[in-house]
Amino acid sequence: MLEQQAVHELLFFMDLVGTFVFAISGAMLGVHRRLDVFGVLVLSFAASSAGGIMRDVLIGAVPPTAISDWRYLATSVAAGLAIFFWYSPWARLHTAIQLFDAAGLALFSVAGAEKALTYGLDPLMAALLGMVTGIGGGMARDILVTRTPTVLQADIYAVAALLGAGLAVTGSWLRLPLVPTAILSALACFALRVAAIHFGWRLPVALTSRDPRDDAAT
Repeated sequence: MLEQQAVHELLFFMDLVGTFVFAISGAMLGVHRRLDVFGVLVLSFAASSAGGIMRDVLIGAVPPTAISDWRYLATSVAAGLAIFFWYSPWARLHTAIQLFDAAGLALFSVAGAEKALTYGLDPLMAALLGMVTGIGGGMARDILVTRTPTVLQADIYAVAALLGAGLAVTGSWLRLPLVPTAILSALACFALRVAAIHFGWRLPVALTSRDPRDDAAT
């Protein structure tokens, strides 16, 4: 009983912090694209909640927590309004925002994997759902503004999410203590994403003779 309570509290904490972080990223993109306040809030909610909603629907946790618990919506709206009205100070913190985004990716990936495990999924599927939880919000955010999602480009993003989720699942399989395992898994995801940003690590792309400008014209 105490272990179940610890799992619930850990998942809630990681989900809520991740919600706030990703809501900021969505709101900043909305302001940058000159959307009105409603558009900014829509992007804020999409970025912070789409991944968790996809996860919950796939594992049968309905209605999804992001729309059944008012605290998630309140967190998203608060972050969105804060960016809308006080965008200028945040705009100068591009590197910091990337770090927040990396932190959100780490938190959501691990929380998603742990929640999938509590619903009886096998380790492989739990790790994949953890990755989906981490990258889903960013994909929804980018698609809404007709931008190619970061995860579909060469950036090391989904790989970092899969690393964090995979480590969390492995720790559970080995029956390691929950909290230290979750923290270390999230740190591994965060570290890989930050290193990729700092050193410019990218996944390989196919070699073609096409001019990249042709893609921009289509």
